[in-house]
Amino acid sequence: MEITGKVVRLGNLTEGTSARGPWRKQDLIIETEEQYPRTVCLTCWTNQIDEIQKFAPGQSIKAQIEISSREFNGKWYTDVRVWRFDPVGTPAQVPTQAPAQPAPQPMHQTPPMAAPATDFYPPAGDDSTDDLPF
Repeated sequence: MEITGKVVRLGNLTEGTSARGPWRKQDLIIETEEQYPRTVCLTCWTNQIDEIQKFAPGQSIKAQIEISSREFNGKWYTDVRVWRFDPVGTPAQVPTQAPAQPAPQPMHQTPPMAAPATDFYPPAGDDSTDDLPF
């Protein structure tokens, strides 16, 4: 499979030793470049650690991935493992003087509610049989 996105940040580096020898693992967080972007955590192992250090935040990359799941004690865990990277472009240039822009709006903004078309409450009157306190 293939996924394309912009680098957001690198996760923490984890190191250890197994029966097969030493290993290293680091997560790379990207945001997809779709109409509705998604944040995806890619797991990079020993071979790719040095390569992902070269990526700058905002740089577009294309990654060949493998998705795998495993069960442990009744819970399922899913990894998105990278086996190859291809840079798509150059790192995004950070402007020295950012132009004044309005604050960004939340991604999923609820439209304001309109007043109901009908009155759900009966009109207040002199109904003396109503003994409710409200």
